[in-house]
Amino acid sequence: MEDAIRAFVMHLQVERNASHETIRNYRSDLHQLTGFLQRTKGKAVPIRVDTVTGDDIRAYLHGLDQQGEKASSLARKLACLRSFFRFLLREGRLQKNPTESLRSPKLPKPLPRVLTKDDAAALMEFPTGQSTLSLRDRALLETMYSTGARVSEVVGINLDDLNETDGIVCLRGKGRKERLVPIGDLALHTIRKYRKSLKPSARSGHLPSPMFLNHRGNRITTRSVARMVSRYSSRLVSGAVSPHALRHSYATHLLDEGADLRSIQEMLGHASLSTTQKYTHLAMDQLLAVYDSAHPRARAAVRPLSGKDRKSS
Repeated sequence: MEDAIRAFVMHLQVERNASHETIRNYRSDLHQLTGFLQRTKGKAVPIRVDTVTGDDIRAYLHGLDQQGEKASSLARKLACLRSFFRFLLREGRLQKNPTESLRSPKLPKPLPRVLTKDDAAALMEFPTGQSTLSLRDRALLETMYSTGARVSEVVGINLDDLNETDGIVCLRGKGRKERLVPIGDLALHTIRKYRKSLKPSARSGHLPSPMFLNHRGNRITTRSVARMVSRYSSRLVSGAVSPHALRHSYATHLLDEGADLRSIQEMLGHASLSTTQKYTHLAMDQLLAVYDSAHPRARAAVRPLSGKDRKSS
């Protein structure tokens, strides 16, 4: 088993160029399985990869589940084992993959984080001053909240993608699929101020010229945008958020203001309406939160009368 693990780790390092964290986690998971098998099969018996069965792995995962391991952690461990045994199968060390018939644990799908309208407005104001970087950060925040763009889409915007006259920007979504999305006047205003602050050499580059640049004059990266959003949003009472929270907030606030789901679907670039429908739950949660905090009798633990109660009253 140890030889197989070493070969797999080498494969991760050399062929897949996996991160140190991934390699560390996978090695730990495989050693954990080995320890379990030694305890159940007896330490005197050497653990060979070709003797590991699907039932062994089920028992291993079931034991972790009984110990309170999270479903997300179990899913990650199973993904590691699948990758490990697929590698051994390709290498001819196995005749059958013991993970083939195993199903991943069902993961909970929590509703995405959404800013209130007040928090969204406050976030837009956090980048202050007239430096190029401050103006860029403000323009980025306004653009993400104004268009609902994914972070990968907003960093991919080129100068030619923006039609200021019509208030429209072209976004390139998953699979490089393009869509036209309205962009608000406030976002356009911040973009103009930012672009004017750039040095002529940075503004004039070769086409396609990126809309948003880093301090070196190159296209800004998704990681830089994520750090920027986290830094500013950490000032909010509700805490830091990811760039995707601005996309969720955009959709939820549109729905609150009466936009129909089909229009929101088009603007978000969702292939299926069912993906967009989760925002109906977000909007309702927000309405309930507002009611609970504002209505004088919201916390009085009063429930509506049921039909039976009404008959007896």
